[in-house]
Amino acid sequence: MKKEIAVEKVYTDILIIGGGTAGCYGAYTLGQNGQYNIVVVEKANIKRSGCLAAGVNAINAYITEGRVPQDYVDYCKQDAKGIVREDLLLSISENLNEVTQVLEENGLVILKDENGKYVTRGNRNIKINGENIKPILAKMAANSKGVSIINHVNITDLLVENNRIYGAVGFDVNEEKAYVFFAKAVLVATGGAAGLYRPNNPGFSRHKMWYPPFNTGAGYAMGINAGAEMTTFEMRFIALRCKDTIAPTGTIAQGVRAKQMNGLGEIYETKYGVATCERVFGTTEENNQGRGPCYLKTDEITDEQEEELYKAYLNMAPSQTLKWLEGGQGPSKQNVEIEGTEPYIVGGHTASGYWVDNNRATTVQGLYAAGDVAGGAPQKYVTGALAEGKIAAAGIIDYLSNNDFTSVEDGWQEIISEYESYLNNNETNISISQLEEAMQKIMDEYAGGISKGYKYNDTGLALAKDKILGLQEVLETLRANDTDDLLLIYEIKERLTVCLSLIEHLRARKETRWHSFGENMTHPEVDKSYEAYINSVKRNGEIKIIKRPLVVDDYKNLIFDFQKDGSISYAGGEA
Repeated sequence: MKKEIAVEKVYTDILIIGGGTAGCYGAYTLGQNGQYNIVVVEKANIKRSGCLAAGVNAINAYITEGRVPQDYVDYCKQDAKGIVREDLLLSISENLNEVTQVLEENGLVILKDENGKYVTRGNRNIKINGENIKPILAKMAANSKGVSIINHVNITDLLVENNRIYGAVGFDVNEEKAYVFFAKAVLVATGGAAGLYRPNNPGFSRHKMWYPPFNTGAGYAMGINAGAEMTTFEMRFIALRCKDTIAPTGTIAQGVRAKQMNGLGEIYETKYGVATCERVFGTTEENNQGRGPCYLKTDEITDEQEEELYKAYLNMAPSQTLKWLEGGQGPSKQNVEIEGTEPYIVGGHTASGYWVDNNRATTVQGLYAAGDVAGGAPQKYVTGALAEGKIAAAGIIDYLSNNDFTSVEDGWQEIISEYESYLNNNETNISISQLEEAMQKIMDEYAGGISKGYKYNDTGLALAKDKILGLQEVLETLRANDTDDLLLIYEIKERLTVCLSLIEHLRARKETRWHSFGENMTHPEVDKSYEAYINSVKRNGEIKIIKRPLVVDDYKNLIFDFQKDGSISYAGGEA
């Protein structure tokens, strides 16, 4: 018997896709306004979803005493080798301390010294007890006026007509039921993209990675397919992590000032530079040149510092504390071995994501982006995502106040039909997990993964494109026995869409500006002609590359002006 999915229609003023950091704070901000109905849709449960699910032990973006917002902008710009949107970074920086205060007022424990001042960790960080940070945010969102939460629904497609958003479609991950959401404005606040490349750990442990494996680039994919402009995917992010556990290294490097050391006992970090990408590159090079394995030198820390590290990792990566305790040798006795992860696309750490204006409006009218999916502003971390949720909410309120809306309820039926086609496909010899592994192998070998030392070239990228296109054809033959399988199929579908855009971005930036993040062996030097944004837009099934000039003083505070035909004009040119 042919399977058919039940359909429920939901009407609201504002739809928020993703109940993570930015989504929850966006809902909270909109609720303070009190004029609108807001629906937050989350494919897990907002109480423990997103990057903050396990907690965090520091606020990594904060304007500490004696610093000003512009200092943070300058740090981000320097770390990203100049390819940032300074206007976006400044608007984030100006909100960092306020959103931190709001979190504290709602129950977040921020550590204070004997004088009642926040305990800092470096120039931009403060220490917290953040195991409950996500439940706090979830409660703030759920208790806000006009906000409804729908958990366990995976959004797959945006509904767009004449370049204007009017809703989205998704399905329940626990039962054979689809949802069609109609909204005047939509905020995409999903995560970035993990799982594109073959990860550090194989087999059973393959999902033990730096970035949440359930963040599959869904928000990017639905925007790409809806014709939204994307930016800087080629600035991949590769995290430097504790070996095997893939736990954070910043807590050690900043918390106890541990230096990077090779297997010969030599401190090498200053040899390559201390930008985020250079820390990874140095470690990779030391290993490649036979001077590994590499470590964070911790064998000189005090017992008190060791105890602090145990506690810090219990707040966010307990596997590292357990490894120390089970091995009988903590960091004061044994240096911590480090390695780079596979590459990710994540706008919270690099500049990858939607091309947005200063209100976080995308190039699709009525569609906004915040957090990891919003491009142009690296080093957001938790508070930067909160700030963007706030800024996007203010932009949406202004948009709704100044526009008229006509009802559109077409275009969703074929999306439901696609769900049903997977549920009714015949059994094949290819499993969902086999297709995922094939994708990761292609990206690893031809698009600069771990096995290639993050290096790629033009020939390999062309092969990667052809092979990923071939996997898209195979994907259409997969069978879903239930909506859990359907979720897994769509997660690969999303990743394949992101892979193709990433490949085009890597091909388009014909230079090596960020070692490891973008190690282009066909073009191994920095080229000043690429002091620009590499953007892309999908039209008629093809990805078109757009090279845009850097946002400078004469058109800071960039705001999109939508025309009646759906086109956009702004000081930086036509979108």
